[in-house]
Order: sequence, then C-alpha cells, then structure tokens
Amino acid sequence: MTNTSQAHDTPEQSPEFDQRDFRNALGHFGTGVTVITTVDQSGQTYGVTVSSFNSVSLSPPLVLWSQVKAAPSHQAFLQSPYFVVNILAESQKDISNHFAKPNDDKFKGIAHHLSPEGIPILEGTLGHFICKKENDVEGGDHLIFIGRVMSYSYNTAEDTAPLFFWKGKYHSAADHIS
Repeated sequence: MTNTSQAHDTPEQSPEFDQRDFRNALGHFGTGVTVITTVDQSGQTYGVTVSSFNSVSLSPPLVLWSQVKAAPSHQAFLQSPYFVVNILAESQKDISNHFAKPNDDKFKGIAHHLSPEGIPILEGTLGHFICKKENDVEGGDHLIFIGRVMSYSYNTAEDTAPLFFWKGKYHSAADHIS
C-alpha cells in the first residue's frame, strides 16, 4: 500500500499537509548516525545526535549537517567557529540516545578527548571530522551548517558496523559488510 500526500508551493503549508506523515515518509531513507560536538565561548561543551550529515565536496573538503533552530544548543553551534562530526558504531546506540536527550552535562561519563581547537571527540567511534564552519544556510525551521574538514580519522577495522537508523528505529548494517 502506498500513502501519497501532496506538497504545496505556498509560503506556509496548507492545513491538509501532515507533517507527521511527511516525517514518516522521510524515515524511509536510512541514514548513519553521528554526534556533532562543539564548545561555546565560555568553554561549555555541547553535543547533539544527528542523522542529517552528508558530504558536499571533495575539493575543498566540505561536509554539512542541519539542526532545528529551537534546539537548546543551537546558539552554541551558531556562534562556534568549529564542530566535530563523530560517526557512531553500531555498538554506540546508548551514546546516540544519550546525546538525543536534554542534559546539563552531556559529557559526564562519556569517554572523549579534545581536538586542538578544544572540541570534544568521542572515543570508540568509526571516525570523526574536525571542521571549521564555512557557512550556514537557512532551511525552514532548520539551519544547515557547512564545514571545511581540517582533519579526520577513521577506524580501519573491516568488521565494525555503523549505527544505522531507518523508519524510526536502529537497524543492523552488519549483514551488509563484506
């Protein structure tokens, strides 16, 4: 059975546009899971779980992610010149859930170290990208952050699976690793 909904080209969506159903439709696109981290001007660290991470360009090396403007950490990400993208492994569901929820000290009890810029890098991830913010772009109720990759590291183990999110749930990608 196929559910079909019509999007409209008006500044505000029509009353019949079902945002929950639209979100369900978007959920049919599986994604990896990341935690984006930063630090504000006072030195407070922030981290959020994000599945909207993508590569943009190889030359220069650019990546992007987006954040809802109403997020408690939004001002920190908006003002900080740096962020780190931490790619989660399948074994890190608890880390994903931890950073998806509000918490005054998100790094308490979370193994991490700091980049040369002072941004948290999570331990045990599949990899990370240290980025200098290049640009941010308005995207409705979200802001799209574009970062220039300054350095990166990744896990070369062949048998380590990524954390995968599809249709509102975590799934195993291990079956597809060859």
